[in-house]
Amino acid sequence: MLNPVGPGGSAQYLPVLWDVERDRAARSRPLPMPAEGVLLVPGALLQGIGLAFDVVVHLRMSSAARRRLTPAEQAWELPAFDRYDEEADPAALADAVVLADHPDRPALVLVLGGRFTG
Repeated sequence: MLNPVGPGGSAQYLPVLWDVERDRAARSRPLPMPAEGVLLVPGALLQGIGLAFDVVVHLRMSSAARRRLTPAEQAWELPAFDRYDEEADPAALADAVVLADHPDRPALVLVLGGRFTG
């Protein structure tokens, strides 16, 4: 998935994979990656599945904050996030962790030795 923008790859990427408004795969064409470009891959539940990221920033939210901030119609998603935190331990895999319990006041946590300890 990320190989095209890695060493020896085609240096092309898809700007979007999913059309949220139409709820289907996006019909976008690959674009050339600039020589000094940086590809940002946003998404939930991405760590621990073998993707080859160079740098990972994890937005950490406590279970209580997730329950407080998640709309009722999306509450069915909450157990998956709790299980992900427990099984994948995304904060421990991250290069940096941002505490996001209060999205209007995020806090960067310095990660020592590549592991979050808080």
